[in-house]
Amino acid sequence: MLGIGIKLRTVRRQWGLSLREVEERSVRLAQEWGDQSCQISASWLARVERGRHELTIPKLISLATIYNQPAEDLLRQCRPTEAGPPQNHQLPGPNTTLLLDNGPLDEQARYLLPDSFNLDSPPEETTLLPAEGAALPSQYRRAIIGRRDRTLDPMIRAGSILKIDTQKRAIASRKEWTNEFDRPIYFLLTHTGYMCGWCELDRDSIWLTLVTHPLSHASSQRWRYRKEVEVIGRVVAGALRFTA
Repeated sequence: MLGIGIKLRTVRRQWGLSLREVEERSVRLAQEWGDQSCQISASWLARVERGRHELTIPKLISLATIYNQPAEDLLRQCRPTEAGPPQNHQLPGPNTTLLLDNGPLDEQARYLLPDSFNLDSPPEETTLLPAEGAALPSQYRRAIIGRRDRTLDPMIRAGSILKIDTQKRAIASRKEWTNEFDRPIYFLLTHTGYMCGWCELDRDSIWLTLVTHPLSHASSQRWRYRKEVEVIGRVVAGALRFTA
């Protein structure tokens, strides 16, 4: 809670208030609201500002009122770091379907699906996106599916953005998945460019076959494994388009 403690101390000093004056104002608020849990003692606030005490919601609301600050802004200071949107940590979702409105899940959704996502025209070829300046760890790369890469269309359409784990390059056997939605998807580099799709290895691990989606009307392709094709990694997440 040190982050919010520093924030509270900074705001209090900007307002020119002593710890005792904050206590006096909180007493008046508690009396006005009829809720003693909103009352703040000077000694308690001093410990909070030093990161040595927990902050309760009633007292947070009281401080936000005294300092004329949105309670949500103060609450955000409780985060351990200010590293930006939680891009790499998978946040737990709700049990029910919700329309997101502010909060960490909404920030992550906006990062993955910016307002311009469906407005940008997809490139012709499937392409790895530049890693420079990316906030992802080094093991991850991002890619965008091009218009000519119809391998998994319509499941993954042109313009979709994929997150690739470059440490997962081994081709999974048939025993490791049960349906097309669990089947691993791989990102490949071939002599004609990048491609994305399901993969199969023959028994001797000599030939790698790129398997297409039945509805794509695209043809499967085959290369000599590790000689004519490089497995960049396994697709672990994606922001998918539902319109071409």
